[in-house]
Amino acid sequence: MSQVQPVKEDLKPVFWSAKRIAIMAIFIALSYVGSLIKIPSPLGTIGLDSAPGFFSALAFGAWEGAIIIAIGHLFTAAVVGFPLTIPMHLFIAALMALWALTFRWVNQKLGLIPAMIVAIFLNGVVSSFTMLPAGGMGAVLGLMPFLVLGSVINVVVSGLAYKALKKSRLF
Repeated sequence: MSQVQPVKEDLKPVFWSAKRIAIMAIFIALSYVGSLIKIPSPLGTIGLDSAPGFFSALAFGAWEGAIIIAIGHLFTAAVVGFPLTIPMHLFIAALMALWALTFRWVNQKLGLIPAMIVAIFLNGVVSSFTMLPAGGMGAVLGLMPFLVLGSVINVVVSGLAYKALKKSRLF
């Protein structure tokens, strides 16, 4: 008789591990707190919700950051009643997730400063164009300074926190 070979189990880490979910939950909670801190703007949907997502993209992984930043945007929009409609805010949340993925990728390829510049441009300037269908170029230009300011604050806070904690070797 032949002997039965032991089956090798897949040793890849599971994405939805308890540790990963717990870390994401903490940063989602921080995004909610940030969503309550508003930067005055015509829409009222600019807050400090994306810093935890940008930080998490650098510190824990691109997908973690993407999920956290998307949920953070939805919190901010929900707090003020989804002024651009729920489908539009879902689209913006997807854009924010893409910006977090890009932030991590540029950081890995070119470093933190270029990543911060790219993230501010994408989140501040490019995201302003989501207003084009609703209000034309006037709405885009009216929102852009506020969105750029919010982007600068969120991205710089996340970049500085990442740099400080990376030196401390906490992760």
